[in-house]
Amino acid sequence: MLEIENVRAGYDRSSVLHGVSLTVPTDGVVAVMGHNGAGKTTLLRTAIGLVRPQRGTVRLDGEDITRLAPHERVARGMAYVPQGQQCFQQLTAGENLQLVADGRRGGKASMAAALDLFPALRGLLGRRAGLLSGGQRQQLAIARALITEPRLLLLDEPTEGIQPSVVAEIEETVLRLSAAGGLSVLLVEQHVGFALRAAERYYVLESGRVTSTGAGGEAAQRDVRDALSV
Repeated sequence: MLEIENVRAGYDRSSVLHGVSLTVPTDGVVAVMGHNGAGKTTLLRTAIGLVRPQRGTVRLDGEDITRLAPHERVARGMAYVPQGQQCFQQLTAGENLQLVADGRRGGKASMAAALDLFPALRGLLGRRAGLLSGGQRQQLAIARALITEPRLLLLDEPTEGIQPSVVAEIEETVLRLSAAGGLSVLLVEQHVGFALRAAERYYVLESGRVTSTGAGGEAAQRDVRDALSV
C-alpha cells in the first residue's frame, strides 16, 4: 500500500527525517511512536505531500507519488487528520461534514456512514464546531476524513488531550475500521497500549531516525517502552 523509502525531509534547509523507511500494508495498521520532536508529524506531512522530501521515495500501490501535490494524493485514496482537532470553528459540526460530502458522489451516504461510527455527533450537528469539546472536535475531524472513503488514513495523535471516554471510543473505531478491511492506517500515537493493540507493526522514531521496529500487539509493550526510555 504505502512505501516510504530512505526519506530525508524537513523545513527550509533543516532536515528532520534522516533516511526513514517504513511500509504500511494493504488493510493493515502501522503505528509510529516517539518523543516530541522525533519527526512523527513531519513523517505524516511528507506522506500526504505537505512536505516534499529532499531525498527518498514515497510510493502508493507501487506508484511513485513523491512529487504529487496533496490533492492528487487525496484523489488516489489518502486522507490526513492532523494533530490538534482541526476544524472550521465558525461553522457547525454539520456544515463541517457537509463541506466534504457536497463535493463527492455518494457524499450523503458517506456522511451517514461516518456518523454511524461516531453517533454522539448526530446530536451536535447544529452546534458551532468551536464550541465542541476537544474530544468531540477530534471525532468530527476523523468523521470528515472518512467521508472521502479513503483507502489509507493518516492519523496524527488522535487521542492527544481528550477525555478518557472519547479516547476509548476513538480507539474502538480505529480497531473496527481496520478489522473490517478496505482501509489501511498509519497512526502516530503517544498511548503505547492503544497503538500496539491497533497495529500489526510499529516503528519508533528518535531524532528523525527509526531506532526500533517490530510486530504489534500488547506483547510488544515492554520492547517499545524500553526503546522510548532511551
